[in-house]
Amino acid sequence: MTADPRTGHVSPNILARYLARETVGTIVAGVALFWAAGTLWWPMGWVVFGIYAAWVAGMATVLVTLQPALIAERLGPKRGSKSWDLVLLAILGVANLARLIVGGLDFRNGWTSPAFPLSVMILAAAFAAIGYAVMVWATASNAFFSQQVRVQEERGQTVATGGPYRFVRHPGYAGALVFEALTPIALGSWLAFIPSLVGAVTLIVRAALEDKTLQTELPGYREYVVRTRYRLVPGIW
Repeated sequence: MTADPRTGHVSPNILARYLARETVGTIVAGVALFWAAGTLWWPMGWVVFGIYAAWVAGMATVLVTLQPALIAERLGPKRGSKSWDLVLLAILGVANLARLIVGGLDFRNGWTSPAFPLSVMILAAAFAAIGYAVMVWATASNAFFSQQVRVQEERGQTVATGGPYRFVRHPGYAGALVFEALTPIALGSWLAFIPSLVGAVTLIVRAALEDKTLQTELPGYREYVVRTRYRLVPGIW
């Protein structure tokens, strides 16, 4: 047995797999960033990497302590996962890695870096961290916060309406978009905006498709749409 969808108990094997995956992903992000930069002496690189590592640790803490049933849910494709979502996830993964590599190369070669004053870079990093904090908050508030677009019928999925879901229907995406928009500034690289733009557009497309899926397949979601009008940005969309 891996995880009980009713009690949320998770096996040590599944927990170890999840923690190993997240640890390896964090190491890969750090290696990509500083290998591209050609040096470890990059203070803003460490700031951005620290935000990423803190997000990974925050998500792991929330899952282990508050949403343990989500650990197995977030390990690999599950029944009912949308084929188009696997494509979008792949694009997001490549864009996220490309942003780090491009930002690092820009720092090494000085093509556009430093593109911003240090004070602006630090402020951008602070708000990027807030974006990731919103993602952690959304995870803590939603027992069905999967990495895959699917309705979790076997777990009796219901509509999340608490926490940041009181304000927008997809707060996790909203937080991720803040990080996408501000990380190139924190890295001081105009060129890093290129993969960030790809990531941002992909997130918006995914939010729209996921919202359509939930309205079609998740009982009660259409009523939630009436009460909570906006997907990502209050008053806009």
